[in-house]
Amino acid sequence: MKHLIASLKIFLLLAILTGIVYPLFVTGIGQLVFNSQANGSIIKENGLVRGSSLIGQEFRQSKYFWSRPSATSPAPYNACASSGSNLGPTNPKLKESIEALRTKFQIDSSIKPSSELLTASGSGLDPHISPAGAHCQVERVAQNRGLAKELVEKIVLSHTQTRQLGILGEPVVNVLTLNLELDRIRADK
Repeated sequence: MKHLIASLKIFLLLAILTGIVYPLFVTGIGQLVFNSQANGSIIKENGLVRGSSLIGQEFRQSKYFWSRPSATSPAPYNACASSGSNLGPTNPKLKESIEALRTKFQIDSSIKPSSELLTASGSGLDPHISPAGAHCQVERVAQNRGLAKELVEKIVLSHTQTRQLGILGEPVVNVLTLNLELDRIRADK
């Protein structure tokens, strides 16, 4: 009986430490030091939530930069259904999907799209495109917004994030923040 009581005391102590104290401590540190990241990297404008900088969004209008396609279902960029398409290079559905997207770009733009604009990312939620993916859309966006191509290129450059620590990853452009910046410029005129 003595061992049972000691075991229960240790169990309760560890349950309180690992189930209550530690999670509250880690949550508190996250809220104090990394508040935006701990709360989903939400982007707000004028008190309205416009999205998260970590989850892609679908932009259909020609005045916007388009994100990578999403493989999530039933709706695109559904964070609850994060997954890739799992279509292999010999799958006819992948080829059909790529051709449909290529046709979309040919209708709305005379510029050849970069490959990441024709294929979904591994999660289906990628909020970034490469600088090449953004630059191939500059002419279409500038024309549809009535802005100078040079101005749109400058905005793309200002939204290009370099490699982390100078060596990790590739340069990327966050499509949501880029499109929000373009909307602000248009609103200022």
